[in-house]
Amino acid sequence: MSECIETDVLVLGNGIAGGIAAILLAEKGLQVTLVTKSNDSQESNTYFAQGGIIFKGENDSPALLAKDIKRAGAGLCNPLAVDVISTEGPDLVKNILIDKLKIKFDKKGNNTLSFVAEGGHSIARIIHSTDATGYAIQMAINDYIAHSNIELLKGHTAVDLLAPHHHSLDRLQVYDPRSCVGAYLLDQKNKKVIRCIAKKTILATGGLGQIYLRTTNPEGARGDGVAMAYRMGTRVINNQFIQFHPTTFFHPQASRFLISEAVRGAGARLVNADGKPFMQNYNTEWKDLAPRDIVSRSIHEEILKQGTTHVFLDLASYMPASKIKTEFPNIYKKCLEYGVDIANELIPVVPAAHYACGGVWVDEFGLTTINSLYAIGEVACTGLHGANRLASTSLLEGLVWAKRSAEDIIKTIKETPLPKKKNIPPWRDVGIADPDPALINQDMSSIKNIMWNYVGLVRNHRRLERAIRELRNLENEVEKFYRRAKVTDDLIGLRNAVRTSIIIANSAWEDRRSRGCHYREN
Repeated sequence: MSECIETDVLVLGNGIAGGIAAILLAEKGLQVTLVTKSNDSQESNTYFAQGGIIFKGENDSPALLAKDIKRAGAGLCNPLAVDVISTEGPDLVKNILIDKLKIKFDKKGNNTLSFVAEGGHSIARIIHSTDATGYAIQMAINDYIAHSNIELLKGHTAVDLLAPHHHSLDRLQVYDPRSCVGAYLLDQKNKKVIRCIAKKTILATGGLGQIYLRTTNPEGARGDGVAMAYRMGTRVINNQFIQFHPTTFFHPQASRFLISEAVRGAGARLVNADGKPFMQNYNTEWKDLAPRDIVSRSIHEEILKQGTTHVFLDLASYMPASKIKTEFPNIYKKCLEYGVDIANELIPVVPAAHYACGGVWVDEFGLTTINSLYAIGEVACTGLHGANRLASTSLLEGLVWAKRSAEDIIKTIKETPLPKKKNIPPWRDVGIADPDPALINQDMSSIKNIMWNYVGLVRNHRRLERAIRELRNLENEVEKFYRRAKVTDDLIGLRNAVRTSIIIANSAWEDRRSRGCHYREN
């Protein structure tokens, strides 16, 4: 492979946002380079999304969906973003996911789509592909891309975004407006960094849950996009709003995996160690289907009250065993691996970091405050989610802004010349040795524990002060480490994780008001 790739559009991330944007751009004849740090093109937040995607339920309307989104968002939702997704979202599910990608969503006996209710929704409007909706979407995207002219770079990690005002050998470009012209990419297999120069760049790098001790996110979700954008000077907002999923499987030997909200939508109840339902004690209106921040804090309080490590989900009392195995086959199989038969037993669960409601500020077309740089999906903050995301809006948001960013790029790319590669220097690796894995693992462990204990479900002034102090000290050490060692995916991830953690901790410290999934005791 050439040391320098030149392309029309560079897309970083291949989940629903990046993948759909790449497909739509390539269909219009643009040269698209799609990058994923995974070697099998499957590691994305989309791939691991069990829950469904919003469609249009019976007697549904854009106004009703908008009302539910705003209620969940605790008064902080961007009205423009809410209007965009409410009016455009369902049609795009039909046109792109169902008609173009041929995704098979669950149907009822009469061959009509099966709708379910989820927390915070006033009606049943969520469609699923069993309990692996994200998997079905990701596989369809991967298959479509495999038969397209998109250049897919697997096993490549974005090191940093390319900015003429910072990287250009023509120092007079420091006076130009800030813009993005691609990225440095680490070829993991060949252990070298290449340049990818592009007219337009799309950040679709996903989430950041791996900076927390407990998370539903895949290994690669460490805040890469937020950190890279921040270093470039891009505006980032609402980063204090980290949504914790109330129900992840609890087992000493198991990594945290999601027990979908659809389980509660199907009738399951949260019960304490005594087997008694408790959500009615915390929220009389919604009970077990309350918005996620309420359910997560209720579980947290119940755990503290009882002095236990977790609570339970009772599905077996509310659904026949045969139906459980049919409707939730993957959850059933995964729990059974750890000796829990959810068709007959209680499911042990705890909250875990799940979704970043904030991120890189973007407009209604996904454009950031940096020229030619777009951000879509979880890395972006459209303002849709406000202070707390409504269930099953994330896949829809990725889809809608993939379409909108692609349209904006198609409309404006003719006005954007390809940057001169002679002005962007090749990567200089000044590291003298491979980084010590023990040091990386220890630093990541420190980040996860600081974030979980001090910037987690319940925050206060003292905890946040300590978090910021310890994270800043750690970042100083990580930056020294980064400059002395040869660059690797793990080292890139560590650097991004500590920077993203500081961004979140600072946002939480500055916001003294409890709203949505940001909860402060003082």
